Order: sequence, then C-alpha cells, then structure tokens
Amino acid sequence: MELNTDMNVEVLLVEDSLEDVELTRMAIESHTPHFHLHVVNDGMEALKFLRKINGYKTMPTPDIVLLDLNLPRKDGREVLAEIKMDNELKKIPVIVLTTSNSEADILACYNNYANCYVTKPVDLESFMEMAKIIEQFWFRVVCLPKKHDQSA
Repeated sequence: MELNTDMNVEVLLVEDSLEDVELTRMAIESHTPHFHLHVVNDGMEALKFLRKINGYKTMPTPDIVLLDLNLPRKDGREVLAEIKMDNELKKIPVIVLTTSNSEADILACYNNYANCYVTKPVDLESFMEMAKIIEQFWFRVVCLPKKHDQSA
C-alpha cells in the first residue's frame, strides 16, 4: 500500500489551539512531506476556505478536513453539519479530531455524517502515531473521489 508521492495532498486543519496546530504540523511533516497543511482557527474561516470566499478564492479544495469541535465564532459541530449539507463539499472526508470523548459529541458527529471521530492523544508520541495511522488509512487504503469529481 504505497501512497503516490508525486501526488500533493491538501489537508485543511480547523483548529484554534496553536499547540495542537504545531503538533499536527510536526506529525504531518515528519513522514508526509507531500502533504500541504492549510490552517484556519475558527469555524467561520473554515467555511470561507471551503467555499473559496474572500481571501480563499485561489485556495485548493482540500482532500480531507481535520476538524476540532470547540472553535470560536462557529463551533465544529455546526461546521460539520454545514459541510455535509452542502452538495459541493459533502464528499470531502471530515475527520473530527477533538479532545472530547463525550458519547453525545460522538453520536452528534456521526449523525451529521462525520467520516470518523478521533480523540486527540495527549502526548507527542501518541499524536505522531495517530497522524501516521490517519495518513495510512485515508491515503493508502481508502479510495477517495478525484478532485474534479467532488462537485458531481
């Protein structure tokens, strides 16, 4: 199961914790240099990025979204619901990546069609391992739609 290293993978991280952004950046860059990490720190900016509004008009459509739940201005639960109700965006896999292990949050996210729900590890080694597993599963095992098919 080899990832095509000629392929650029666009990842949108929606995260307001600078520490978690840096952990994610370190984890991705340590073993997946062909991944391009784009970061927004609140739910409103995430939707602007995804819909290519304002300063995001030239940004690429992400191959995957890593979404925290507890965000300023518009929380991740609302962002997830809007993504999955939007015919242009709903095919983009959304991985909820959060500190919450609340059964209510897990159920609410899957009810809003989250592609998976992952509780953030607290230590660096576990965080790095989790990022590696996500990369292996979503980009070596899973078949994703091609970019030009995302709005079909």
